[in-house]
Amino acid sequence: MDGDLGDFLRTRRARIQPEEVGLPSHGRRRVPGLRREEVAQLAGVSVDYYIRLEQGRGPSVSDAVLDAVARVLRLDETEHAYLHAVARPRKQGARPAAPRVRAGIQLLLDSMDHTPAFVLDRRMTVLAWNALADAVFGYSGTTAEARSIPRQVFLDPAAHDFYPEWQAVAAQSVAHLRVQAGHHQDDRQLTALVGELSLKSEDFRRLWADHQVRECAYGVKRVQHPVAGRLVFPYESLTLPSDGDLTLLVYTPEPGSETAERLALLGSWASAEVR
Repeated sequence: MDGDLGDFLRTRRARIQPEEVGLPSHGRRRVPGLRREEVAQLAGVSVDYYIRLEQGRGPSVSDAVLDAVARVLRLDETEHAYLHAVARPRKQGARPAAPRVRAGIQLLLDSMDHTPAFVLDRRMTVLAWNALADAVFGYSGTTAEARSIPRQVFLDPAAHDFYPEWQAVAAQSVAHLRVQAGHHQDDRQLTALVGELSLKSEDFRRLWADHQVRECAYGVKRVQHPVAGRLVFPYESLTLPSDGDLTLLVYTPEPGSETAERLALLGSWASAEVR
């Protein structure tokens, strides 16, 4: 994904005003935020060196320089790690196109009979799920493409009704996908997914160009289920230690909440249909 480093640094420069870092603004500016010369000055490197970094011509850049740039641009932890990843991409070798979910992980999913839970790969494709996740999202009998969360969010017209807060879900999906793309620049399927969504979705292109990077470690997801109605799910995501590219996502409705009651009914209906 050529140009990611330069675009990322430029967007981060644009959000910081000179006065915030003790520099004079010198009146009206042609572009918002800090100039490259100012970032170089504050980071303690030459202007030429910083320009080469933005142009992607600094493969031997040191941790110290990247850390200094991150400090000047006020990057958070996720952005800081992303900067290191895109500035010094590492070849990670061939990996299986579709990681297998171990039987023990499926047993763990199945044991969660009060919470929807599923496993994602780094491309945000759902690989395994439990009965309640199936009742909410309808994964059974679908293809891997249909279980791709980014494809569902941006290419399925029904997603706007299913996610009442679609804009937030879309932005979060892109920010997480960009994190993964930065850390796995040799993943051709991930690159192809980004290309497909960029071609087919104007919303995706706009959000991708913002260069937001954010891990989806926890939060709240709201869905409008066609049968159960509005469901509010606090969620937690956990990286599986033995399968670093896989993430366990668990939706944890508040005990006694309306969502918990509706979810129990939905699970009962789903079980009755199976029988």
